[in-house]
Amino acid sequence: MNILEMLEKRDVKEDLPVIQPGSTVRVHVRVIEGKKERIQVFEGVVVGLKGNRARRCMTVRKISNGVGVERVFPLNSPIIDRIEMVQRGKVRRAKLHYLRDLSGKAARLHEISREKQEKGKPKEKSSE
Repeated sequence: MNILEMLEKRDVKEDLPVIQPGSTVRVHVRVIEGKKERIQVFEGVVVGLKGNRARRCMTVRKISNGVGVERVFPLNSPIIDRIEMVQRGKVRRAKLHYLRDLSGKAARLHEISREKQEKGKPKEKSSE
């Protein structure tokens, strides 16, 4: 293991949810304005992921006042307070750049139901 890998391993956040393209996430970002600090929420669809381990980034897209806004978040950045998973979307692509050209109902993604999400998780063993 070289020095770079050791530094990356130290800086990786462990409490992140499983994020996949097509998922709708709510990112709580620390914003510093002058001497004040506040939390700003950015909610949108994950368009793509890139990088790995400590250098992992996600691109989130939302529509604000009829204008598409994309923002890139480094997942291990100290400005990210937390990431909430709102819903999972069913997509067959790793990068969803085609959403930039779509608007309205055409830009909707199929939602994976809670039952299907629960099916994929391993069941907890009961101590009987």
